[in-house]
Amino acid sequence: MHRLVFALVLMLSAPAVTAMAARAAERWEILPPTPTPIAADRSGDAAVNGISIHYCVYGKGTPVILLHGGLANSDYWGHQITALAPNHMVIVMDSRGHGRSTRDARGFGYDLMADDVVALMDVLGVRKADIVGWSDGGIIGLDLALRHKDRVGKIFAFAANSLTSGVKDEVEKSPTFAAYLARAGREYQAHSSTPDTYDDFLAQISKMWAEQPNWTDGQLQSIQSPVWIVDGDHDEAIRREHTEYLAATIPHAGLLILPNASHFAFLQDPDMFNRAMLRFLDGK
Repeated sequence: MHRLVFALVLMLSAPAVTAMAARAAERWEILPPTPTPIAADRSGDAAVNGISIHYCVYGKGTPVILLHGGLANSDYWGHQITALAPNHMVIVMDSRGHGRSTRDARGFGYDLMADDVVALMDVLGVRKADIVGWSDGGIIGLDLALRHKDRVGKIFAFAANSLTSGVKDEVEKSPTFAAYLARAGREYQAHSSTPDTYDDFLAQISKMWAEQPNWTDGQLQSIQSPVWIVDGDHDEAIRREHTEYLAATIPHAGLLILPNASHFAFLQDPDMFNRAMLRFLDGK
């Protein structure tokens, strides 16, 4: 795949672009609601890697695993589940310690969370899957491409970073991101089996963010999976130059910047996000 920088005109017609700009010039500043959970074809809590991972499965076809961002849960993927389920077996999971999944005494780390994904795949009998990841989920997707090359196909990495320096300073001061942090705390208390431990959970995740990831150019250059590096043009968290660096360093990676969208583009404009996602996964 040649290196590609996709403009919005590849995604939408000119009239749609004009209408969108007139309708929602400040869309990137809004944090839409978390989607309502969708009834799954099957769901459960799998005992894997020393913890319990909550998962849901939708549809039939080639497997796609959706990996949510830090502090979130799998409900955030509602708009993407409906887009993918007609032609794919869609697997969503709450990462360790997030949502309805549990954690143990081990510190959070991307290698550990990538191993959790593979362990769940083994339980579900899925040999290989494409990955759509947001933020921490995108990092986990790239970790899978580095350490479990034979278990993953395509990687759609949205708002990911490979170095701690790729994250903007004082991101939590963004009103949109601050609203997300507040919501994440409420959702943790609603879903977790240990609802009173959010402060410790946040401290542990923050420690991971301060120290990881720290991949070298050589590691990124070893990735063999087809990859698209995707972000919103107003991402509150990830530096644009870092997003461009990732796409330039991973062999044959594509680069896509979604307009008038932020770290939460999949909620802010799910139609645009899903078109990009399906174009990458299915060539549509």
